[in-house]
Amino acid sequence: MNKEIETTIEDVMMTKMFSESIQLNEEESITIDSGLPEILFITSYPPRECGIATYSQDLFKALNKIFNNSFSLKVCALESGTSDNTYPDEVKHILDTTDSPKYAELANTINNDKSLRFVIVQHEFGLFQNGGENNFLQFLYSLTKPIVVVFHTVLPHPDEAFRIKVRNIAGACESIVVMTKNAAHILSDDYGVPVEKIEVIPHGTHLVQHADKEVLKAKYGLTGKKVLSTFGLLSSGKGIETTLNSLPEIIKINPDVAFLVIGKTHPGVLKREGEKYRDMLEAKVEELNLGEHVKFINSYVPLQDLLEYLQLTDIYLFTSKDPNQAVSGTFSYAMSCACPIISTPIPHAREVLSEKTGIIIDFQNSQQLADAVNHLLGDDSLRMAFSASTLQRIVPTAWENSAIAHAELLQKIARQSGFSDAGRVNITPESQQIVYRTEKLALQYRLPDINLGQMKRMTTEFAMIQFSKINQPDIESGYTLDDNARAMIAVCMHYEITQDKEDLDYIRKYLSFIKFCHQPGGNFLNYVDSEKRFTEQNYETNLADSNGRAIWALGHLISKGALLPQEFISEADEIIQQALPYIEMMHSTRSMAFAIKGLYYSNIEKRSVVRTMLITTLANRLVQMFLHESEQKWQWYESYLTYANSILPEAMLCAWLETGDLIYKKIAKASFDFLLSLTFSDSRIKVISNKCWMHRGNDAVPIVIGGEQPIDVAYTILAMSKFYSVFKEESYFDKLTTAFSWFLGNNHLHQIVYNHCTGGCYDGLEDEYVNLNQGAESTLSFLMARMTIEKHLSTHKETMMLWNEDSEASSQQAFVI
Repeated sequence: MNKEIETTIEDVMMTKMFSESIQLNEEESITIDSGLPEILFITSYPPRECGIATYSQDLFKALNKIFNNSFSLKVCALESGTSDNTYPDEVKHILDTTDSPKYAELANTINNDKSLRFVIVQHEFGLFQNGGENNFLQFLYSLTKPIVVVFHTVLPHPDEAFRIKVRNIAGACESIVVMTKNAAHILSDDYGVPVEKIEVIPHGTHLVQHADKEVLKAKYGLTGKKVLSTFGLLSSGKGIETTLNSLPEIIKINPDVAFLVIGKTHPGVLKREGEKYRDMLEAKVEELNLGEHVKFINSYVPLQDLLEYLQLTDIYLFTSKDPNQAVSGTFSYAMSCACPIISTPIPHAREVLSEKTGIIIDFQNSQQLADAVNHLLGDDSLRMAFSASTLQRIVPTAWENSAIAHAELLQKIARQSGFSDAGRVNITPESQQIVYRTEKLALQYRLPDINLGQMKRMTTEFAMIQFSKINQPDIESGYTLDDNARAMIAVCMHYEITQDKEDLDYIRKYLSFIKFCHQPGGNFLNYVDSEKRFTEQNYETNLADSNGRAIWALGHLISKGALLPQEFISEADEIIQQALPYIEMMHSTRSMAFAIKGLYYSNIEKRSVVRTMLITTLANRLVQMFLHESEQKWQWYESYLTYANSILPEAMLCAWLETGDLIYKKIAKASFDFLLSLTFSDSRIKVISNKCWMHRGNDAVPIVIGGEQPIDVAYTILAMSKFYSVFKEESYFDKLTTAFSWFLGNNHLHQIVYNHCTGGCYDGLEDEYVNLNQGAESTLSFLMARMTIEKHLSTHKETMMLWNEDSEASSQQAFVI
C-alpha cells in the first residue's frame, strides 16, 4: 500500500514508537467460520447514543440485508474512556480512544486477521479527543489492509496544521467517502485531496410506507393540529430557540400549531453541562406562554416511532446554527418521510433543497422562520408539491442504494489492489442466493422475500386499481383489464408456490373482473372507472393487446386445473370458448402472441383440436410477418422493436410445443437470440426505451438512457424461463438471473427499482431518476419475475454458473443477486 504522510519531527518519533509496538506474526490469524472476507467497521455504535452510531448501524444493517452472504461484517466500537455499554454480537472489538497502547494492539490484531479484507472508518474529529487524533493517524498508517474513511465533517478554509492533518488521513486510505458534493469540492479545493480518491455517497435514508397522516396524528394525540417538528440529540447547536421565538407570530395565524422537539439531550452535552440548554428552552416556553403548543419528547425515540412522528409532521424545521455542518442525518430522515422542510443554510440543505422542495432561511432568523411557516401552512397544495418533490429527490439515497454504492466501492478497491476479479454467479436453492464469487471478494444480492403487500393494497372489493401515488392507491385512475389479467397470473403463480388459501379470494376477484369486461361479441373492454362504469377510452383506443392479455391470463389459470377449484377452471374455459371467434380475427402482432400463449396453456390440461388449429392460424400470421421483415442482420417480425418484444418469440416457441411445426421453433430461437443480442451487454439488461423505438437499419441500439419499464424486464424473464426449460442452454439461465438483477440495482442508476418495504415496484427507470409511483403494472411485473426466479431455485438440482464481463476492466467481473 502506498501511504504518504506529511510529518513533523514529533510525528516521526511517534510513528517509530507506534510501529515498534506492533509485532506482525504471519503465523497468527483469526479464523472466521463463515469463510467469507471480513469488513471491519471502526465507529461509534449503539447502544452508544450519537448520530454516527445510528448511521453506522443503519449502514451495517443495509449491507447485511443485501449482501449477507457476500462478506462478514464486524464492528470495532469506539469508546471514550470506560463504559457499561452492552454491545450486540457484531461488535468484535472495542477501542478506548483515550488509551494509546490500545491502538497498537488493535492494529496488530487487524493485520494478523487473514480473513479481514477491508477497514471502514466512520470519522468525526470529536471521536478522537485528548491526543487520540495522533494515535488514530499512526494507527491508520500501521494497517496493512485497504482502508476507507468516511468523513462526517469537512470544514472549509482550514489553517495549515488542520489541512495537513486531513491530508495525512487521506494519504492512509484507498478512498475517502463524503456525503455531499459540497464536501467533495472542499476536500479537493481546500485540502488538495485527489479527486479520484473521493467518493460521494449520500447519507442513507429509510424506505417508508407512508401511512395516513391523520391516522398517525390520532395515534399520538395530535388530531386537528398542524404539526411542526424537529428531532435529534439536543444541544445548543440545534438552535431550537429560533423556533420558540417565532411561535408567537405563527400562532397568531395558526392557533392550532403544535411544535414537537423530539430527542434526549446529547450524552456529551449532558456530561459537560447537564440539562442547562433544555432548562433554558423550557423557561422560554413558559416565558412566551407556549405550553399548549410545545411538547418536548425527552427520549431516544425508537426508529419506527420516529418515522411515524416525521410522517405526521406538516413542516419539519431544521434550525442548526453551525454554517459548516456538512451533513445531517435528521435532515435526511425528514426528507425520506416526505416532510416539507424549512432549514438554515447548512451545505447539506443548500445542496438538496430547491424552490420545489423547501425553504431556506438565515441562521437564527425567527421572523423569516415565522413567515415561512405561515406561508406553507396557508398553502396546502404547495406543501403537497414540496412533499412529492422531496421524496423524489431523497429516495435514491435509500439505505439499500447506499449499501450498493459502498459494496461497489469495495469491489473497485479490490480490483485496484490487485485482487482477482475472475468469478462466477451461482444459484443455490438452499441459501436463496444468486451468487457472484471471486477469488478474493464476493458480491451477492440477496433475493427479497415474495411480498404481495402492494398488490393487496391496490385491490378493492371489485378489482385491482390501475395507478398509485407513490404507494397509495389512486382510486380515481380506475381499473383495467390489463392489470387484472396480470394480477390473476401473478396470484396463480403465488398459489402454486405457497398453497396460500387467501390467494383463492384474489383469483376469484380478478377472474370476476375479467368476466365483467367480457362482451357478448367475444371481445373484452379494458377501462373501468372508479364507479365501475366502462369509460369512453374503450372506444377511442386499440384494445387488441388487452384482449390478448385476457386470453393469456385465462389460459394460465386453466393450466393450473390440478390445483385450483374446478369452478374457476370452468368459468375461465367458458370465457375463452366464447372468445374463440374474436381471437381468430386478431391480426395485431402482440395480441396474437398473447393469445397463442393463452391457448397453449389452456390446452395443457385438456387438449382442444379447435384451439390447436387457432394457434396454428395465429402462428402462421407471425411467420409471414417474420419472413416479410427479417433479413440477415434483422431477425424480427416488424421493422422496429418497441414494447413487450419478448412475447413474440415466446409465443412462437409455444406454437412449436403445441404443434411440432419446426418452422415455429426455428423462428422462435432466431428471433429471441437476436433480441437478446440487442438488450444484453456489460453484465446488464437494457430493454428498449419507450422514449425511442429501435428501427431496422440502425447499426446499434440508440444510446437512449432511461425509459425502461419493469414490464419489459419481466416479459424477458418469463420468455427466458421458457426458452431455458426447452433448450437447456445455460446462457438463457445466466441472462434470466442477470435480468432479474435489474430490479435490485444492476441498472445504469445503480438503484433499486423494487421497494422491499411496500412490496411495490417503481414505475420506471428514467435517465436520472426512478419513477417512485408503484402502480399495478410495475408491481405485478416484479411479482411475476420474482416467482419465475423462485420456480427455478426450487427445481434446480445443481448450482448454475454465470460469467459476465466488467465493462470497466479487462478482467472478468459479474453481478450477483
